[in-house]
Amino acid sequence: MSAPLYNRDILALAVATAEYLPIADARHRVSKRAPLCGSAIILDLDTDDAGRVTRVGMHVEACALGQASAALLARHAPGLDLAELRAARDGIASWFAGADAQPDWPGFDLLAPAQGYPARHGAILLPFDAAIAALEERAAAA
Repeated sequence: MSAPLYNRDILALAVATAEYLPIADARHRVSKRAPLCGSAIILDLDTDDAGRVTRVGMHVEACALGQASAALLARHAPGLDLAELRAARDGIASWFAGADAQPDWPGFDLLAPAQGYPARHGAILLPFDAAIAALEERAAAA
């Protein structure tokens, strides 16, 4: 039997986005929307001189899965750079498509029940897309 799509762990992660408040003076701010479901995120990132994430803040308007994904991104993105975040996002998308094994992102196993729900994939990828957009913006300005 498969795990329920929404469970206590997912809901706990969704609530955890409140730990990552928007950063008024963030170096990078990106607003993104998932076209299929309408989920939205405003993601604030600070980076060091090498382009590694140092701090994450956000405002998320998404289903519990999208919020949970945002919390996992915020928890584990610090210390990572653009290439590492792209690789993580590509791994998640590839897994959603059935081409690869479950991605090796901490806590992502909690989102495994969503693999069979394509309508939720955009909300789960949205925080990663926003982080990549923010770091691409940084790279273009450098």
